[in-house]
Amino acid sequence: MTVILVAGYKNSDLGIFQTSDPRLKLIKKAIKKDLEELLETGCDWLIFTGNLGFEHWVLEEAKDLRTVYDFQMGTIFPFEDYGQQWNEANQVKLADFKGLDFVKYTYPSYQNPGQLKAYQQFLLDHTDGAYFFYDEEHETNLKYLFAQMKDMTNYDIKRLTFDRLNDLAEDF
Repeated sequence: MTVILVAGYKNSDLGIFQTSDPRLKLIKKAIKKDLEELLETGCDWLIFTGNLGFEHWVLEEAKDLRTVYDFQMGTIFPFEDYGQQWNEANQVKLADFKGLDFVKYTYPSYQNPGQLKAYQQFLLDHTDGAYFFYDEEHETNLKYLFAQMKDMTNYDIKRLTFDRLNDLAEDF
């Protein structure tokens, strides 16, 4: 069994707030291509953390691919109260994550930063690799998760980067 952690930029990190944003069409094209490759090479599970942006876009594409491929999806949220303060439109997206094959919560609520590090380590310890949208030149808090990933042996990271998106845009 191959379990892949899905993580990457939030929509706010990229300044993408509308589904009509032309950049989103290109990003989703890259996601679909990458997911097909992962699923062709044995991915059985996609694990999400419930973030908006890249993770939700992957979830949307993955749902479409379920008609062709046999795989499971799950969300492991950091906290039980995760996303409670989100607006109504984002609550609908949160519900998408809560409606998957497997849903668990790591902690009841946020208490200290140590929880996040332990949560990230738990995710990495229980996945075989990651599908990760991150570019070191455009740093966010994802740098901590990426550093943990890079320190692991035998942990495959399939990355989507801005350079890859630029290359795809030329062929688009």
